[in-house]
Amino acid sequence: MSEPLISLWGGGPWQDPARAAEAREVAAELEELGFHRLWFSGGFGDGVLPAFGELLAATRTLGVASGIVSIWTATPEQSARAFAELEAAHPGRFLLGLGNSHAPAVEGRGGRYDKPYSRTVDYLDALGGRVPRERLVLAALGPRMLELARERTLGAHPYFVTPEHTALAREALGEGSWLAPEVAVVLDADAAGARATAREHLATYLQLPNYTNNLRRLGWGDDDLLHGGSDRLVDALVPWGPQERVAAGVRRHVEAGADEVAVQVLGGRGDFPRAAFRELAAALV
Repeated sequence: MSEPLISLWGGGPWQDPARAAEAREVAAELEELGFHRLWFSGGFGDGVLPAFGELLAATRTLGVASGIVSIWTATPEQSARAFAELEAAHPGRFLLGLGNSHAPAVEGRGGRYDKPYSRTVDYLDALGGRVPRERLVLAALGPRMLELARERTLGAHPYFVTPEHTALAREALGEGSWLAPEVAVVLDADAAGARATAREHLATYLQLPNYTNNLRRLGWGDDDLLHGGSDRLVDALVPWGPQERVAAGVRRHVEAGADEVAVQVLGGRGDFPRAAFRELAAALV
């Protein structure tokens, strides 16, 4: 087995213009610590999200990926143009992650969540060759989207998944496609506290049918999906505990076939959990 690539998945602070200077400083430290890539969400509806370019400019080798740009909020033309701008300024370092989002998010903005698979196919057709397939991944969970990721892109970036899903995704993708699951973790040895932190995170996603349907395909029942998740589901989705136990949970995805794991540290309360990043680097990088 080749050495796994360990990346980080980040949320709000990375996009906050008021914290841009701090974000650049943290990104430079992540590069020094040896992390492969930084994933964070954002769109191109109004042009390139400034943070993508700023973080690439603040580093020399650290990759940056969109996890993910929604196909409902950015047109193929906007995504292609944004990719071209980032590629021209920072060759080879930006990975475009696309996804079909969720019905509540799309409909909450007044859109219609209709035939997401077909829309994804049409989106990829419209991109044409403007984004090379080796620089493009899909947020794929189910069999059809995984097949599309295998056929049309570098591979898949599944979010909110267990090691069992990673194994199934590897089987569906085959050995030639890239598999980079997101894995949320909690560095807290207290079971009650760690699970409470995990449930705050899970509660939002357990209201989204794409995720709950995927969990049901894996055999999880309705009781597991209530009240932020059963203890068994929390433990399967979110490795928690001291450094060594969390690292072992991340490695389970590597053992299941992941080429890269995008680790999301929970519990930072909107801050950059720099101490946790250092612990993870010591254990995994």
